[in-house]
Parts: sequence; structure tokens; C-alpha cells
Amino acid sequence: MNFREFIKILEAHGFELKRTVGSHRRYEGTVNGRIQLVIVAYHSLGDEIRPKNLGSMIRQSGLPKRVFR
Repeated sequence: MNFREFIKILEAHGFELKRTVGSHRRYEGTVNGRIQLVIVAYHSLGDEIRPKNLGSMIRQSGLPKRVFR
């Protein structure tokens, strides 16, 4: 999965870009009544996300893993 696809999924579930500092983008959304914060760090939207980073961002989002398949 690349960063463009990941961000589209976040935005489809109500996450919004709240802040950008350098290559780090901060997305916030509400999942099950809780505010979730996801830090997405990339230089190019087409870059593939490393598996370890993808797992971390999925956990931060609070969304089920199946949403990202």
C-alpha cells in the first residue's frame, strides 16, 4: 500500500489533515467516540509504506485492519 491509498482510506472514514510539520502530516478523526491521531510521515505520495510503519499507523487510527486491505 502506498501513502496516497492510506490517506484516501483515512479521509473516507472521517479523518482530516490538522497540521503539517516538514514531512509529517497529522490526521485526526473520531472512531467509536474517541479522537484518534495518526502521524503520516512521507516525502512522496507514491512511496510504498514499510510493513512496520503501516502496522503502527493502523493501530494509531483505531480502525480495524480489514479496512486497509
